[in-house]
Amino acid sequence: MPEGDTVWNTAQALQRALGGQELLGADFRVPRLATVDLAGWTVVESASRGKHLLLRLAGPDGRRLTLHSHLRMDGSWRTYPPGARWAGPAHQIRVVLRTAGSVAVGYHLHELALVPTTEEHTLVGQLGPDLLGPDWDPAEAVRRLAGHPDTPIAEALLDQTNLAGIGNLYKCEVLYLRGVWPWRPVRDVPDPTGVVVLAQRLLAANRGRWTQSTTGSVHRGQTTYVYGRRGQPCRRCGTPVAKADQGDRVTYWCPVCQPE
Repeated sequence: MPEGDTVWNTAQALQRALGGQELLGADFRVPRLATVDLAGWTVVESASRGKHLLLRLAGPDGRRLTLHSHLRMDGSWRTYPPGARWAGPAHQIRVVLRTAGSVAVGYHLHELALVPTTEEHTLVGQLGPDLLGPDWDPAEAVRRLAGHPDTPIAEALLDQTNLAGIGNLYKCEVLYLRGVWPWRPVRDVPDPTGVVVLAQRLLAANRGRWTQSTTGSVHRGQTTYVYGRRGQPCRRCGTPVAKADQGDRVTYWCPVCQPE
């Protein structure tokens, strides 16, 4: 699930493959960027901002551009040695970046855009504090959450303008661990600071690995407390885990450990 930790890991993988390298070519398979030529441009930095990827480039003429992409639910970047066979369906490829030592392929990317680096704020400036970024500030995250007192806490945590990086998996897991009913209004959450601090700890614990775990185990079937476990026994009390639609997502919770 491409949440903040997955995007952070992807940014690091692109940095290792492309960072400091000159592009030999770029093949954009989206109409608005199809004629863009980035040959001769240098990859300065690969960074993440919440769930957004920012590939910063320097041109031979001194210009700076940022290639922005969003993975949403099904996007990914993969890197290969030159000449290696690419995995994944070819029709899902949206961009290919080539250097002398690596090829980076973006599959099913969303919101793909190329903007002057000085204008990155037009794409990510609305985001709240990044749980895995240098701007992480739990007090600011709580302040922003408090600005939506009537919103159910589960929906407020997914609002990237409050805090950036939490997706559906971490939403469910954090609220379970804090014993909070997902439909409780923000104003009634007893310790919102504890919620956001725990969320940051969980995401940070998964930096550097692709298996997302909130339990401490990376074994199949043991990585989450409630997420993806409808009908299975709660790991604390044995009550069957519940699942319901909430907003445009689904929520998993334990009716006993997270009472209404």
